[in-house]
Amino acid sequence: MADHLPTGRIGILGGSFNPPHSGHLRLAKAALDGLELDRVLLVPAREAPHKTIEGDPGADVRLEMCNLACEGVDGVEVSDLEVGRPGPSWTVDTLRTISSEHPDWDLVLVLGEDMAASLDTWREPSEVVELATIAWVGRPGGAGESAGQRISSLVNGLGGTDPVQLEMPPVDISSTLVRERCATGEPVAELVPAGVDWLIAERGLYRNGGGGV
Repeated sequence: MADHLPTGRIGILGGSFNPPHSGHLRLAKAALDGLELDRVLLVPAREAPHKTIEGDPGADVRLEMCNLACEGVDGVEVSDLEVGRPGPSWTVDTLRTISSEHPDWDLVLVLGEDMAASLDTWREPSEVVELATIAWVGRPGGAGESAGQRISSLVNGLGGTDPVQLEMPPVDISSTLVRERCATGEPVAELVPAGVDWLIAERGLYRNGGGGV
């Protein structure tokens, strides 16, 4: 954990980050400004609970890529909390740990539209919305106002405070796209931060659809 972080309003941005791409950083920076956060923590998962991490080069490598992605980015840091915890990376466990270790932090969980709309399927969702304010960003071609109404109704029904919609330009980048380009030998420099691009090339990550060497 980034124990040196000050008291304040802290954003939590989780995911597999396989690999982290420029869209992740745009989202983190938009959250910093739009949600008036003091810091955003990128929290790469060790083991995604509900899906297979395709072509996974390993949690430690994904953590390394996240650290490279955030180098020199003010206000965005990386937490190894989930990578260092065995078993599936449940969000409720992560929020419990952070809240217990830093009770003076005001936590904001930053989610995409689809993830926010599925909160009721998560492990102990009522505790998730109790421990953190939900902030969500729409996806390209998403449902807009009707999505906001559904998410608000869902979060309020779970006992949480009103969620916040984060406004930002659509990001048409995905980790899947990066992996697909790597597998066919196409450049990805315009899709990922420079340090991530370097590590992918250096280690031969995602070649032929695999995690690399």
